[in-house]
Amino acid sequence: MGPSRTLTTPSAAAAVARDGDRVEIDAGDYVGDVATWTQDDLTLVGVGGYAHLEADGHSAQGKAIWVIAGDRTRVQNVEFSGARVHDQNGAGIRAEGTDLTVVHCWFHHNQDGILAGANPRSDIRIKRSKFTHLLTGTGFTHNIYIGTVRSFLLQGSYVTGASVGHEVKSRALRTTITANRIVDLDADASYSIDLPDGGDAVISGNVIEQGPNSPNTTVVAYGAEGLINPTSRLWLVNNTLVNHQDSGTFVNLDADATDVHVWNNLLVGPGTLVAGADAERRANLRVGAGTFVDAATGDLHLRKRSRAVDAGAVAPRRVRPAREYVHPQRTSSRPVRGRVDVGAYEYVP
Repeated sequence: MGPSRTLTTPSAAAAVARDGDRVEIDAGDYVGDVATWTQDDLTLVGVGGYAHLEADGHSAQGKAIWVIAGDRTRVQNVEFSGARVHDQNGAGIRAEGTDLTVVHCWFHHNQDGILAGANPRSDIRIKRSKFTHLLTGTGFTHNIYIGTVRSFLLQGSYVTGASVGHEVKSRALRTTITANRIVDLDADASYSIDLPDGGDAVISGNVIEQGPNSPNTTVVAYGAEGLINPTSRLWLVNNTLVNHQDSGTFVNLDADATDVHVWNNLLVGPGTLVAGADAERRANLRVGAGTFVDAATGDLHLRKRSRAVDAGAVAPRRVRPAREYVHPQRTSSRPVRGRVDVGAYEYVP
């Protein structure tokens, strides 16, 4: 569909689509067009570039640019911007059905990027996507907010610019955040990652930077509202964690957290590694900017003579990062050579 076709807008397609349809949206700007998708097994894909949905003051159901109520929906190559609603939770996508997959999409200048409600049968996957420049928030707006779903995967994505709220917040029973770049830059985001209900969580192979303007000095929070989920286990493995404030905490745990493993992480800047409860710690290193190729421009690959090279411990296979983030919005396989290096990137000569 597109301006020169029989169906000219996504909302027109949403009105006639049937279960299992593939809806191809020509690249271009669709200003003020919002939609609710109720069908199951849809594929909604921009062709020839991003299909840009610019809200321009409009919303579906007072919630989002797209409300996705059907199950097993895939969204790819779509750009969402300008979502603003009265309750200040205007999202690019409000996910209300089960099993949403988002690939290579861009969310910017919204009150929320993706907002997914509680659904214990749902699996949410976000890959190779960008979340940037949230509108000024109230503390309840986040780049990504996932409710109590069965599982949540974030991979190969660039998340930045949350305002007052968090960059990534997940209440999922199982959360995997791997091979991403999650950075505040000059924004005033709170936590970089917030897992308020605990859960079975793996945070691996990410570059995570808390900026100087954050009102909260914790980078990763686990169980901030209590260990509500039935399983409480956290693996924080092979991340590069950067704190641009004068003090802080890299990982803050609920006091009852007992199954926490913090391995092979590079720490840059001041701050306590773990607070709130004990954690198993192995091969974490505090380093300066000189250990990286060019920290000033965000290139946090290791230099040849970095003491992080070959300094890691061998983590269990299920929690090891298999991929590395490649800017923007891509990943590559993490090389396997010699002993594992510490941090988000493996040194390659």
